[in-house]
Amino acid sequence: MTGPVSGPAPTDWRRLSPRMLLVHPVQEVVRAAPALLGLLVAGTSSGGKGHLWTLAGVGLTVLFGMLRWFTTTYRISPEHVQVRRGLLNRKVLTVPRDRVRTVDVTSHVLHRVLGLARVEVGTGTSDRRHDSRLKLDALSAAEAANLRVELLHRSPAAQPAAARSSATQSSAASPVPPPAGSTPETELARMRPGWVRFGPFTMSGLVTVGVVGGFVSRLVSEGNIDLDRVGPVRETWRWFSAMSLALEIATVVLVLVVFVGVASTLGYVLAYGNFRLTRHAEGTLHVTRGLLTRRATTIEERRLRGVEVDEPLLLRAVRGARLSAVTTGLRSGQGGQRGGSMLLPPAPRAEAAAVARLVLSHAPGATGPAPLTEPFTEPFTEPLTAPLIPHGPAALRRRFTRAFGVHVPILAALLLLWALGEPPLWPWLTAAALLPVTALLAADRYRSLGHALTSGYLVTRWGSLVRRRVVLRCDGVIGWTVERSFFQRRAGLATLTATTAAGGQSYQVRDVELAEALRLATAGTPGLLDPFLQHAGSVSQ
Repeated sequence: MTGPVSGPAPTDWRRLSPRMLLVHPVQEVVRAAPALLGLLVAGTSSGGKGHLWTLAGVGLTVLFGMLRWFTTTYRISPEHVQVRRGLLNRKVLTVPRDRVRTVDVTSHVLHRVLGLARVEVGTGTSDRRHDSRLKLDALSAAEAANLRVELLHRSPAAQPAAARSSATQSSAASPVPPPAGSTPETELARMRPGWVRFGPFTMSGLVTVGVVGGFVSRLVSEGNIDLDRVGPVRETWRWFSAMSLALEIATVVLVLVVFVGVASTLGYVLAYGNFRLTRHAEGTLHVTRGLLTRRATTIEERRLRGVEVDEPLLLRAVRGARLSAVTTGLRSGQGGQRGGSMLLPPAPRAEAAAVARLVLSHAPGATGPAPLTEPFTEPFTEPLTAPLIPHGPAALRRRFTRAFGVHVPILAALLLLWALGEPPLWPWLTAAALLPVTALLAADRYRSLGHALTSGYLVTRWGSLVRRRVVLRCDGVIGWTVERSFFQRRAGLATLTATTAAGGQSYQVRDVELAEALRLATAGTPGLLDPFLQHAGSVSQ
């Protein structure tokens, strides 16, 4: 038995944790560090009191960070979630609770030291504008966990209403551990040490290069620093200038590759360390990840319409892939590293297929092995491993025509300009040397094309630099579009687009024969195209 729940009523406005007054000022000072350092250097080098100006800037920054606690309140009613913020420009963001798609709970290092967490509610509409996100930074860790349970663990199929109400009250009252023998969650995937080998092939270190370059550039600009007067920089540039052109290029490439590889691996470990994917009995998928900054994301299974397996070129070369959910109300690619919909970080391709199989076979409305706790005895692999139907020689010719249709005119123009004596020879030679690369790219793009319709799922695959395979439930398709350009009509091809409220909103079966496109649409949604097909048949007669 648990006592009555203490605390504010559901309709009362609540404040963030007072401990956030130790977090936000530090975050604002770190964010303004380049400008503050530049102010210090500029004031000192000009003989002024730069340290005083810097202290004043730090004071204003700290004050600005503290104002958030005084100007931010929120409340949760049975129908809405509301956040009120702003001092001069007052804003009230209201979101219906039935539009909540995901709840992200993030804890940075400073948050974890103080026992805080940041809660971000994904709604599908507020995610598209950064200034309209429903974000609470920061709540106590216990309050953030209870808020996640309150907003998402309410699936009607999970448990009866009375049991659901009592479970929510008990969870809000005190985090009592589940009874012995109960299985509130089942683990679907966990980070393995061997996955770190995929870190260098994510190329996320390129972002680090850009961030470091931007920080140094801003620091030099704000502080009016002359790099020629910095000894190590001057000596390094002198050593680099003494090399030949070929050696300079090789050195830059080698340094960049090593730096990007190390930064990518470090970023992979920090972002995906302690990764864990679980399925909760309430009908939700729960993703936790992060070594220093912990992030927890909860997705309702009843909003799941499929999965997407991505294989970037470098990751595909080492048989790696990443997995994300196709969920209603969440656009693909939103959040860092598809954070809102990510189900598996870069990992072995076989592991991504196995996790996708688990997720699909136990989503509401799916057909597959029923109890998740039992071993797999009944295969549910058709959408993921079924052979795809190729798109034929016309699609192959179109891939090469489109590739060379851009490359050949550029090559001819460079050759003509070189013959007239305008540009040097090397641009033309470079363009000519890239012809085999263009051909390989066109062949790989055709090899990636394929589709299938099996077990109530539409499967489509495309792409070369990033090969994507989408498995979409047909009952999640709300419309079909058949498009034919001038060149597609001449080749007898069409592009079939499945429109859905989930993920990227639309998924294409590209350059498929027109009869096959109509067959897919008719079989995917029986009866939807019958009036159009009958009308077309009567007109032809």
